[in-house]
Amino acid sequence: MFPKYKYPEPIALPERQWPGRTLAQPPVWCSVDLRDGNQALPVPMSPETKLAYFNMLLKIGFKEIEVGFPSASQDDFDFVRQLVEKKLAPPGVRISVLTQARKHLIERTVASLQGVEDAIVHLYVATSDLHGNFVFGKNRAGVKKMAVDGTKMVLAALEKAGLRGRVGFEFSPEEFTDSDIDFVIGLCCAVKEAWGAGPKRDFILNLPATVERRPPYQYADMIEYFCRHYPHIKDTTISIHAHNDQGCAVAASEMALLAGAERAEGTLFGHGERTGNLDLMVLAMNLYSRGINIGLDFSDLPAIVKLVEEASGIDVHPRHPYAGDLVFTAFSGSHQDAIRKGIEVKDEVSKTFGQQWKVPYLHVDPADVGRKYEKLIRINSQSGKGGAAFLLEHEFGIYPPKGMLPEIGETVQQLADEKGDEISSQELLATFKKVFMDPPGPFSLVKFSRSCVDEANPDIVRASLTIKHKDKLIELDGEGNGPISAAVHALKDLEGVIDFVVEDFSEKSLGKNADAVALAFAGIRRLSDEKIFYGAGEHANIDLAGLRAIFAALNRAS
Repeated sequence: MFPKYKYPEPIALPERQWPGRTLAQPPVWCSVDLRDGNQALPVPMSPETKLAYFNMLLKIGFKEIEVGFPSASQDDFDFVRQLVEKKLAPPGVRISVLTQARKHLIERTVASLQGVEDAIVHLYVATSDLHGNFVFGKNRAGVKKMAVDGTKMVLAALEKAGLRGRVGFEFSPEEFTDSDIDFVIGLCCAVKEAWGAGPKRDFILNLPATVERRPPYQYADMIEYFCRHYPHIKDTTISIHAHNDQGCAVAASEMALLAGAERAEGTLFGHGERTGNLDLMVLAMNLYSRGINIGLDFSDLPAIVKLVEEASGIDVHPRHPYAGDLVFTAFSGSHQDAIRKGIEVKDEVSKTFGQQWKVPYLHVDPADVGRKYEKLIRINSQSGKGGAAFLLEHEFGIYPPKGMLPEIGETVQQLADEKGDEISSQELLATFKKVFMDPPGPFSLVKFSRSCVDEANPDIVRASLTIKHKDKLIELDGEGNGPISAAVHALKDLEGVIDFVVEDFSEKSLGKNADAVALAFAGIRRLSDEKIFYGAGEHANIDLAGLRAIFAALNRAS
């Protein structure tokens, strides 16, 4: 009885070098969105959509774009003709077209490129024994002959069309990672000899993980082994094309680049057959986050997401790296608090670590991909004081004192538990005002005035208050070293007021113009149990803002 699965046989690679290497530059990026990604969509793109997508890829900065399978459909053929005839690929950009190793398909493919200035014909032949024996019905010699004959047919078709020298050649030994490595090297040598001499950029060997059966480090081992033993390495561009069947396409590709690959094929957000291709955006942004100039521009990622979603009919997952709606969002209270503190001191952190961006829980600046801080923090039942404080500060300019944050956190937790859903920033603001600025209670300020007790000592102030206490108007007077102190002394003389002391008091201006108002925070300690209660007050008059904060705290404590 055979086991259902077996561990892939490791590659014999003594003294492997790739694990100790560091990437210092990006690969040549090749987007296969319009071919591999498109053919795997439930509804392939229309010609108009493909053109919009093509222009988006140009704007991002791709210099090599596989645009179709011209022999497979009239739409693909016509699209390639449109690009060529209207010269829609600018100088420095090469379009690529895919074909199987059949004479009539190759001739149709080359015909689609008639008149092109710079392009690639991409030929593929599966080289695994699984495919050769059971799909083609050929042994290894027969598979090798298919590859060599196909190469010669491409060369003949290009020469007949007058395109030799203007069109390069890419060959993919499909199912490379499921093939015998030494057989593939011999086959690729024969393909290279059939193609002949030419510039390195015009002969590409694309070594794909067509179906991801191996762990990612074995893909890298195979690439390094190939590069060591393939004799024409100086005249060949080594390319990779990883699929994501085991979820490791990005990791496998990064390791393969360390192992010697120079070019990477993939799609935006990983579209493609089955679980999809290497996600080029994730790989590129990973390198960007390590200080590598990737040569691609994802600074307006939300617009890219929108076009790709519309073109593919498939939504980008909210947890998708870099592009998902939630990837720069923190719900956890401890995460929110750390992010808030990290952003507040990011200049100091930059000096400590010698890099501009290093913030807890955020490995890149959201602004680099067109995101904003305003929606960085979101609040639910798992959130704490840090997230609520961040939103109050960054969306409304309300900077509560540190001692007030635990009470805010408790209030938000209670609201989230009652609601059972995410709390919006407007709901947070309304709750803050209800609980801390206008809480129910027995005291309210009706009227206030201040006067100087002694002109020789202007620091001593007399406060005259009219307050309402349980629907009864009461006149009070008190003295102190300021209006707040005088008012507190006046309140302490009122029968029925709890014993308290002012533990914390601060004021801040909201706004910078003539219409700016003062926002005050007061924390009072109830002497009966030493518990502290905070209140907030807002008013154009700074004294009244402070008194409102005192009354709010007193009502909460009462």
